[in-house]
Amino acid sequence: MKILILGAGTVGSTAAESLSDENEITVVDLNGRLLTELQDRLDIRTVQGHASHPRVLEKAGAADADILVALTDSDETNMVACQIAYSLYRTPVRIARIRAAEYTSRQELFGPKTIPVDTIISPEQLVTEHIEQLIHYPGAHQVLDFADGKVRLVGLKAKAGGPLIGQELRELRRHIPHTDARVAAIYRQSSIPPVGNEEPIYETILPEGDTVIRENDLVFFLAARKDIRVMMSELLKLEHPARSIIIAGGGHIGFELARRLENTNRVKVIERDYDRARYISERLKHAVVLTGDAVDEKLLQEENIDKVDVFCALTSAEEANILSSFLAKRMGASRVIALINRPSYAKLVENQYVDIAVSPQEITLSALLAKVRGMRLDVGQVHALRSGTAEAIEAVAHGDSKTSRVVGKRVDQVPLPPGATIGAIVRESDVLMAHHDTEILREDHVILFLTDRSQIPAVEKLFQVSVTYT
Repeated sequence: MKILILGAGTVGSTAAESLSDENEITVVDLNGRLLTELQDRLDIRTVQGHASHPRVLEKAGAADADILVALTDSDETNMVACQIAYSLYRTPVRIARIRAAEYTSRQELFGPKTIPVDTIISPEQLVTEHIEQLIHYPGAHQVLDFADGKVRLVGLKAKAGGPLIGQELRELRRHIPHTDARVAAIYRQSSIPPVGNEEPIYETILPEGDTVIRENDLVFFLAARKDIRVMMSELLKLEHPARSIIIAGGGHIGFELARRLENTNRVKVIERDYDRARYISERLKHAVVLTGDAVDEKLLQEENIDKVDVFCALTSAEEANILSSFLAKRMGASRVIALINRPSYAKLVENQYVDIAVSPQEITLSALLAKVRGMRLDVGQVHALRSGTAEAIEAVAHGDSKTSRVVGKRVDQVPLPPGATIGAIVRESDVLMAHHDTEILREDHVILFLTDRSQIPAVEKLFQVSVTYT
């Protein structure tokens, strides 16, 4: 497919990298340096210019593009670009990143007769939902929904105290006989020490029955929503549910998270700007809003930071998030979640000063990949993992045994590419963990984990219906 990406920022460049292997990519941006850096790394085409100008869009190939993805920093530029691409070039699919709730809350603004955006990606909403899930499941590093929330992929670090630590995976069924779950992948720090300032090397382990879970392994497992806590208790000592929460930053994400949690938790919001603090305090019913700086040690001490279950650093400045997280952790906060944009920063501080570093780029990329993958394959959800090097995909099986490579086959008969595993199958309202003899039926939602993103085209080919396949 021909995909036109507007904006070469972190999300745009990551999207180009994730999609360039199997698509023709053109990236538009005003910053020539960013475009040059992209071309040095990827086999793509670039155009320098304003993303919503008709001349620039025409030069970038909007008339021939299958998908336009508007990811600039300006909501207005993204919307205008979609309008021009539709009005002048009839670009078939138009996706736009739109942050402001003033736009996204008014669905009547969008449609063929108004602003022709087919899919809105709202990073703030996606990030808020992601952090809310992390708060509800203490100890989890990622909680990702598939099949409308019927099954979830959970990533966590195995810790001492978990009954399964040091034992083979086949023991899981004996430990929790009435719960079905499937470990999809394990990432284990290599015994080879990193050189200098290099990052630790992690080995990818595709789990078998005799695989032994070790302490500090990063484990991804699939389970029905009702079984998640039981499975988590096998890998770590469960923490008590979060009750008290301090949110640093009263922007869109901090405000929305406080609004979602204030009826069930004791929530305090710390916001530096007086006018913003007053604005959100008038709109929150139970949460307490404080005007102040989250890196003020005296303020945190007054608010009993040592008794807080979760401290969320959600300001728009990642340096401030890192500093306030470090301070809160040092002063005794049980769990610290921080919004960190740059992967290099996240890798530097996670597990030392921050329990979980949340990447808006990775979350936004997941939403984008789901829409783009859906052009060639019927998918429900796609989630980028491990800084985009791995993916989890919900693919719908269509066709029959004569036209499909998966329908009518047992899991062990499906010719999966290297690094791919089938973890679960959702059949109507039932969640089935995938075992070697589980048969895939028509319209099943198949949840796959891919440790190697380069194998995406092979997976797409597997699930495509072909009149010539027998």
